[in-house]
Amino acid sequence: MGAQNGKDLLIKLDMTGGGQFETIAGLRATRISFNAETVDVTSLESQGGWRELLSGAGVKSASISGSGIFKDESTDERARQIFFDGETPQFQVIIPDFGVVEGAFQVTSIEYAGSHNGEATYELAMASAGALQFTAL
Repeated sequence: MGAQNGKDLLIKLDMTGGGQFETIAGLRATRISFNAETVDVTSLESQGGWRELLSGAGVKSASISGSGIFKDESTDERARQIFFDGETPQFQVIIPDFGVVEGAFQVTSIEYAGSHNGEATYELAMASAGALQFTAL
């Protein structure tokens, strides 16, 4: 895979609960990370004293974050409402030339900022709230 344009990494939100995904407007920076906890099963019999991990065990999770400027009232309002209602709607993350990750996420933080001579900005952080699906592009 060659170099990719950062603006093509998109975070999309199911606006109605019916599979109508829209890109969260105004994002300038986005990030997704995948994590898996390990379960250490090392014992005195472990070969050479090397750590052993239990295959397929542990909790898997993903986190999404993004920051940007206010641009579209409907996606800004929906993200804010998701946070205050504690909802876990479906999100899609489009990773260029790689695939689409889809699943339920909870908005864990929203931060707003602005300076006297600049635009109002926001930052979102989300945590996976169930199994994720990956579809290769």
